[in-house]
Amino acid sequence: MVGSIDNDFCGTDMTIGTDSALHRIIEVVDAIMTTAQSHQRTFVLEVMGRHCGYLALVSALACGADWVLIPEMPPEDGWEEKMCQKLSANRAGMKRLNIIIVAEGAIDRNNKAITTECIKDLVVKCLGFDTRVTILGHVQRGGTPSAFDRILASRMGVEAVLALLETTANTPACVVSLCGNQSVRLPLMECVQMTQEVQKAMDEKKFEEAVKLRGRSFENNLKTYKLLAHRKPESELPISNFNVAVLNVGAPAAGMNAAVRSAVRVGISEGHKMFAVNDGFEGFYKGQIKEIKWADVGGWTGQGGSLLGTKRTLPAKHVGKIAEQMRTHNINALLVIGGFEAFLSLLELLTARGKYDEFCVPMIMVPATVSNNIPGSDLSIGADTALNAITTTCDRIKQSASGTKRRVFIIETMGGYCGYLATVAGLAAGADAAYIYEEPFDIRDLQANVEHLTEKMKTSIQRGLVLRNENSNENYTTDFIYQLYTEEGKGVFDCRKNVLGHMQQGGAPSPFDRNFGTKISAKAMQWVTKKLVETFRQGRVFANTEDSCCLLGMRRRALIFQPVVQLKGETDFVHRIPKEQWWLKLRPLMKILAKYKTSYDVSDSGQLEHVVHNRPKDSDASVAM
Repeated sequence: MVGSIDNDFCGTDMTIGTDSALHRIIEVVDAIMTTAQSHQRTFVLEVMGRHCGYLALVSALACGADWVLIPEMPPEDGWEEKMCQKLSANRAGMKRLNIIIVAEGAIDRNNKAITTECIKDLVVKCLGFDTRVTILGHVQRGGTPSAFDRILASRMGVEAVLALLETTANTPACVVSLCGNQSVRLPLMECVQMTQEVQKAMDEKKFEEAVKLRGRSFENNLKTYKLLAHRKPESELPISNFNVAVLNVGAPAAGMNAAVRSAVRVGISEGHKMFAVNDGFEGFYKGQIKEIKWADVGGWTGQGGSLLGTKRTLPAKHVGKIAEQMRTHNINALLVIGGFEAFLSLLELLTARGKYDEFCVPMIMVPATVSNNIPGSDLSIGADTALNAITTTCDRIKQSASGTKRRVFIIETMGGYCGYLATVAGLAAGADAAYIYEEPFDIRDLQANVEHLTEKMKTSIQRGLVLRNENSNENYTTDFIYQLYTEEGKGVFDCRKNVLGHMQQGGAPSPFDRNFGTKISAKAMQWVTKKLVETFRQGRVFANTEDSCCLLGMRRRALIFQPVVQLKGETDFVHRIPKEQWWLKLRPLMKILAKYKTSYDVSDSGQLEHVVHNRPKDSDASVAM
């Protein structure tokens, strides 16, 4: 298993530790942004990565930095002037701060090192901006591991054991790693060889090749960064004459704003006029629609909640008025970013196509909800931030218990009927049990858990953590479970309960949600452009096929476009959850780690594959990482 904060090992999307390092970097960048904003300063930040620019690139993508310098892709000759032009253009555009991120191994085309000091001197000399340098150093290696890293490491640990158990005398040494949301096994020597080829390509100044060898995820990050950070002059933009509207639907989720920013900027680069709708479909029928420009979404990636405003209102009741607004503003396509309501909305608009031609336009939904309960996608924007919020809180609560000893905490999480947050946070925080709706439990299970905790109190770890999803059972409420544990644990342990509530929806988005939001939304916008071109006939857009109303979701290792109609069969509409959920396979792992005797389903384990030089375009989910 590869543990490295640099994410510099070929063949894996994410190495263990990378996400935590990104958390440290983003915390610092967010803090620096507020001081830079108030003092109108330029900051040059140096992040780790002597031979690999992953951390620099991804943190630049996650905070919308003005310029980034990485070893794999040195800037073209004459970059100094270009960079200064970009910085001063940003200042002229009312932006009060500039952020430049530099990997410690950054070089120019002649393999000469580019240091933070030389960038500072350059900016001061050319522009006279007040410039400061911050070198993050070993802060990046420290701190508590993020929720993503805990889950990644737990999943990889299991995969490694399964791989060992299946070896024969002829099995080559292998690496277990992650591809999209899927565990894979790759021959160690192939990975090492490819990793060495990257350095070789860099030494030989074959930079394009070095980026390709780093893998699809890296290449995609670079493309997306360039697309969103560097605005083309008006004269170079195509003119499409299409109008595309973006809106948020459902409850707020961290990362929604990053997705809106990305959609707006990609749309503008493709020549469309972009419109923002405030307050979801409620704002839509009231006509709260206005054009949104490139600069309007500057600085949005790090903002939590929904800046456009979001409502749970469904369109069916106001379908006539919405059609009228579509006509008035001549909207040719819709991009909906939201949760289960967004999914229902697209189904309703699809039905409305029969009556109103205005809805015969390409429509796409990007899943954004803390509950992660959308059919057709393994992950949704906002869930990672919520997991981190729960995990951090659980860590603190456990710490309080380590002082008092013999205490069990019952914690209620959000998620509607979907047990994703309770289960995955339970795995990340080391819970003893997690009660969810998808896995029915009765009084015998509760009793077994109490007995298990009673036994645990006799060991050196005298504390317990129990998570309960808010709708896991209408009769076994959080209060009921708390009272039951209190009564049964008399004389052995005492109990406390905690309802986490809306803190799970708020907060600054995690690096994962920022990047996932940015990349999935950019991909959705490119689909919109393709569909607009395909469906434009006789001077108007007319799209009435099923595949022109899609959900873009992450499935195992691919980001795929799925017609919403086809997802109907996979959905439990009463409880607003998908009928099959991948993370249920992680539950036995949580029980094993809590020292319960149980069996583990190995049907999902990876097979030994070979390292492929750049997989074909479509099958790619490393986009998401």
